[in-house]
Amino acid sequence: MATKTTTKKKKKLSVLKRVRQTEKNTLRNTAVKSKIKTYVKKFETVCLSKDREAIEKMLKETIKVLSSASSKGIIHKNTASRKISRLTLKANKVLTSAVETPAPIKSTETVTTEPTEILTENK
Repeated sequence: MATKTTTKKKKKLSVLKRVRQTEKNTLRNTAVKSKIKTYVKKFETVCLSKDREAIEKMLKETIKVLSSASSKGIIHKNTASRKISRLTLKANKVLTSAVETPAPIKSTETVTTEPTEILTENK
């Protein structure tokens, strides 16, 4: 009877390299996604303050972070565009509500729409 000998296969170097790359990319991706969430939360808290300069500055920084993540392929470009659009809409809504025009003052006098008589002298 023939005995079967088993030999242990070596792992290929390319497999090991892919494992290392995956670990490195996963760490980077989670860090960037966390950064995105942090910036969005900071932006929302700044919106509550209704400070125009702070809102514009934070919006600019948040858009930069989202665009960077999108270009690196960490988040999809449509996801980044959607988030940027919603943040911009929110900023515009807060800024326009902060600079509301005052309501027109209602007068206490009533305006009549009856025609007034014009006195004319007949000669």
